[in-house]
Amino acid sequence: MQYTKEDQLLNPFPWYSMMRKTDPVHYYEQHGIWQVFRYDDVQHVLSNYAAFSSSFGGPKDNPLSNSLISMDPPRHRQLRNLVTQAFTPRSVARLSDRITTIVTELLDNVVATGHMDIVDDLSYPLPVIVIAEMLGIPQEDRERFKHWSDAIVGGPTPDGSNPQQEMGAYFLNMIAQRRQDPNEDLISALLAAQIDGIHLDQRELLGFCILLLVAGNETTTNLIGNALLCFDEHPEVMEQLRAQPDLMPSAIEEVLRYRSPVQMMYRHAISDVTVGDQNIRAGQMIMAQIGSANRDEAQFPDPDTFDIRRTPNRHIAFGHGIHFCLGAPLARLEAKIALTLLLERLQDIRRVHDTPLETMGSNIVYGVKHLPVTFRARE
Repeated sequence: MQYTKEDQLLNPFPWYSMMRKTDPVHYYEQHGIWQVFRYDDVQHVLSNYAAFSSSFGGPKDNPLSNSLISMDPPRHRQLRNLVTQAFTPRSVARLSDRITTIVTELLDNVVATGHMDIVDDLSYPLPVIVIAEMLGIPQEDRERFKHWSDAIVGGPTPDGSNPQQEMGAYFLNMIAQRRQDPNEDLISALLAAQIDGIHLDQRELLGFCILLLVAGNETTTNLIGNALLCFDEHPEVMEQLRAQPDLMPSAIEEVLRYRSPVQMMYRHAISDVTVGDQNIRAGQMIMAQIGSANRDEAQFPDPDTFDIRRTPNRHIAFGHGIHFCLGAPLARLEAKIALTLLLERLQDIRRVHDTPLETMGSNIVYGVKHLPVTFRARE
């Protein structure tokens, strides 16, 4: 049987295992990039910003080149401090009632039909609505967000459009509107913010908006979808979670480890450095394989076993160090509420196996485009 790229994206874990054992610091000669596969090495590359830079000096018109994800200290620290308050666990907890309302409405739309697409009907619209409301985006514009954010993380754009350019133009218009008419939203707050008496420039504002959109959308969408993939493989888990809802946070952490929504991140060496037994030269690119690190036998006993009671579970699905995902508390809360209400209201949830799974087509994010299921409404 031929092993296709789609097979590789859907199940990269045997390859990860082989690379950890045989070539844990691998030079991908075709692209001139190093890949690291073991937990300790991945954690080291992600957290040691003095040796491994996140700044790639991309084109000045690329908004993500001017965002937190592409910055090193001290500017990274200054900018991150501006938005940290919006994403602390305490701040995010205030969104709980609104998230519950959104999930309830989304499930109300499908509960009588006996079938739904987990992605289209729940895991995609939920985070888009939440982050759009935080940014102050009008409801009628949200449909464009999925197209844009999928393209940013490497999904195909068959229509030949330039989503990044479209998104940039959209947010520049939003920023101009908020300059004239501030509101109670994140864009207005960023416009008012200052670092040492100086406001953010237009490129930094644009970088923030696009990063918040992409990060706020992709992580939660794929976390919820990946949870249902795991539950479908282990239907007994759904019964355990119905009987013991307090296990849901632990189950979500295991989904994050077992099927990490973000599979890898890029860095480049600031100076010559040794990782494992390999010498990496200054300027060379490194792919930190998060999805492999989270299946490393040296860190996780029985790593290929899905265990919602796993403890400790020191996965690095949200990164590590100064670039730890700002939106992690929000992603965790959205997933907890969505999955809890899903299991409360629906039973006999089964994936429609006649429909082949289709991945996002990206090496960076792990998730499927569609996940149709059937169910019965609980009495």
